[in-house]
Amino acid sequence: MVNLEEQTQQNVEFMIETIKTKLRMATAAAMQASHFNVDQYEDIRDLYEVVASKDKFSISEVEALVSELGKLRVK
Repeated sequence: MVNLEEQTQQNVEFMIETIKTKLRMATAAAMQASHFNVDQYEDIRDLYEVVASKDKFSISEVEALVSELGKLRVK
Protein backbone atom coordinates (compact mmCIF):
# COMPACT_ATOMS: atom_id res chain seq x y z
CA MET A 1 0.00 0.00 0.00
CA VAL A 2 1.24 3.45 -0.86
CA ASN A 3 1.77 5.89 2.00
CA LEU A 4 0.57 9.20 0.59
CA GLU A 5 1.70 11.04 3.72
CA GLU A 6 5.20 10.96 2.24
CA GLN A 7 5.79 13.65 -0.37
CA THR A 8 7.85 11.68 -2.87
CA GLN A 9 8.10 11.68 -6.64
CA GLN A 10 7.01 8.04 -6.58
CA ASN A 11 3.77 9.02 -4.82
CA VAL A 12 3.20 11.84 -7.32
CA GLU A 13 3.56 9.35 -10.15
CA PHE A 14 1.20 6.89 -8.42
CA MET A 15 -1.48 9.56 -7.97
CA ILE A 16 -1.18 10.85 -11.55
CA GLU A 17 -1.45 7.33 -12.97
CA THR A 18 -4.48 6.60 -10.77
CA ILE A 19 -6.17 9.84 -11.86
CA LYS A 20 -5.53 9.04 -15.52
CA THR A 21 -6.94 5.53 -15.12
CA LYS A 22 -10.06 6.58 -13.22
CA LEU A 23 -10.85 9.43 -15.61
CA ARG A 24 -10.20 7.16 -18.61
CA MET A 25 -8.34 10.05 -20.19
CA ALA A 26 -8.18 9.92 -23.95
CA THR A 27 -5.04 12.06 -23.78
CA ALA A 28 -3.42 9.99 -21.05
CA ALA A 29 -0.28 9.45 -23.13
CA ALA A 30 0.28 13.21 -23.22
CA MET A 31 -0.08 13.45 -19.44
CA GLN A 32 3.11 11.80 -18.25
CA ALA A 33 3.63 11.42 -14.51
CA SER A 34 7.18 12.71 -14.98
CA HIS A 35 5.69 16.11 -15.96
CA PHE A 36 4.75 16.67 -12.32
CA ASN A 37 6.94 17.11 -9.29
CA VAL A 38 6.80 17.13 -5.53
CA ASP A 39 6.44 20.93 -5.38
CA GLN A 40 2.74 20.54 -6.27
CA TYR A 41 2.24 17.51 -4.02
CA GLU A 42 -0.65 18.87 -1.94
CA ASP A 43 -2.56 20.10 -5.00
CA ILE A 44 -2.07 16.77 -6.78
CA ARG A 45 -3.16 14.92 -3.66
CA ASP A 46 -6.32 17.06 -3.45
CA LEU A 47 -7.20 16.14 -7.05
CA TYR A 48 -6.34 12.50 -6.37
CA GLU A 49 -8.67 12.39 -3.37
CA VAL A 50 -11.55 13.89 -5.38
CA VAL A 51 -11.03 11.36 -8.17
CA ALA A 52 -10.55 8.42 -5.79
CA SER A 53 -13.77 9.25 -3.93
CA LYS A 54 -16.05 8.88 -6.97
CA ASP A 55 -16.88 6.04 -9.31
CA LYS A 56 -18.36 8.05 -12.18
CA PHE A 57 -17.72 11.50 -13.58
CA SER A 58 -19.69 13.76 -15.88
CA ILE A 59 -17.97 15.12 -18.95
CA SER A 60 -17.78 18.57 -17.37
CA GLU A 61 -16.22 17.11 -14.22
CA VAL A 62 -13.59 15.29 -16.26
CA GLU A 63 -12.83 18.47 -18.20
CA ALA A 64 -12.49 20.49 -14.98
CA LEU A 65 -10.24 17.90 -13.34
CA VAL A 66 -8.04 17.55 -16.42
CA SER A 67 -7.81 21.35 -16.65
CA GLU A 68 -6.67 21.57 -13.02
CA LEU A 69 -4.18 18.76 -13.60
CA GLY A 70 -2.83 20.60 -16.64
CA LYS A 71 -2.19 23.71 -14.52
CA LEU A 72 0.03 21.64 -12.23
CA ARG A 73 2.29 20.33 -14.99
CA VAL A 74 5.90 21.43 -14.97
CA LYS A 75 6.45 23.70 -17.93
